[in-house]
Amino acid sequence: MNWETGEGLIGCDDPEEVDAAFDRGEPHVGAALIGLALNCPDVDVVAPRAIRAISSGRHELRGQGLTALSHMVRLTNQADSASVALLRSLLRDPEMREVAENYAADLWTYVPHRDLPAWLHRWSYMYLLRHKIAIWWWSITRRG
Repeated sequence: MNWETGEGLIGCDDPEEVDAAFDRGEPHVGAALIGLALNCPDVDVVAPRAIRAISSGRHELRGQGLTALSHMVRLTNQADSASVALLRSLLRDPEMREVAENYAADLWTYVPHRDLPAWLHRWSYMYLLRHKIAIWWWSITRRG
């Protein structure tokens, strides 16, 4: 793994390596975090590190933290309560909304619905409705 160029970090499978990269302020820690999510299918290992990334002041790293959570959910069919609670505020953040919506959609797709909070059920139905309306509107305005 090359921390200067980011080469090979997607293969990271060591949570301690990711922690050390956070502590050193490595610019490519987000790539290692995504690698950890892909190579270490353990919610208790990936989620706290992803939340650390999301809580950082770096926009790109925040997005990579959400991407890591999405991969984690796809591979494990599980989510932790802290990241789901954090998601609710991220969906209101204009800078993070798009990536947060991707994570929310992955939660809805891969995690059993009985394990998701009621607010996410409501959000999911409204999200689907908004997209169906947008597609309908696009189709009628294109007929011209």
